[in-house]
Amino acid sequence: MTRRFDLPDRIPLFPLPGAVLMPRARIPLHIFEPRYLQMLEDALKTEHRLIGMIQPEGDGLSAIGCAGRVVAFSETDDGRMMISLGAVSRFRLLEVEEGFAPYLRAQIDWTSFVRDLGGTEQDPGLDRKALFALLGRYMETQDLSTDWDAAAGAEDELLINSLSMMLPFSTGDKQALLESPTLSDRRELLVGLVEFALHGGENEERLQ
Repeated sequence: MTRRFDLPDRIPLFPLPGAVLMPRARIPLHIFEPRYLQMLEDALKTEHRLIGMIQPEGDGLSAIGCAGRVVAFSETDDGRMMISLGAVSRFRLLEVEEGFAPYLRAQIDWTSFVRDLGGTEQDPGLDRKALFALLGRYMETQDLSTDWDAAAGAEDELLINSLSMMLPFSTGDKQALLESPTLSDRRELLVGLVEFALHGGENEERLQ
């Protein structure tokens, strides 16, 4: 997304297991806890309107998250908020600052993820026919469905990032997908995870 603000060195954090925001993707969120309603209210007062999506890990937080800008929000009759975050960039967590607000804030570093601030990535090695065949088998075993026409028309990055966010992988697997350096790396890992789920870890030749 187009950025018209300077990236801050401190942002609020929204720890949510199993939920990752990929570069240049969007994620819908349902906000209802009082501390996170306060976080949203405070974020909307800033120029950048950034919230850092990050996964819990053990007793702490993952080392890498992705910050999204609040690009849409609406309030329900009972005071809950439905929001949409548009990814701006991944970040590395430096230090959590506790005690300043009912939610977590942190010092972060953006310098490892300059790629996220550029244009849409392509994946020259993507074999859509093979990928869709594999996904069809996987989704059947998981009792999942998808809009294949929309998937066929999606750009490489939107397709791979959407699958990485939506498929029911473990928290650790989703974190690994988030941390993949390039779109091709993410696609290769995604394919490996799907094959592992289908074949129980048997040695199979993976799609490249």
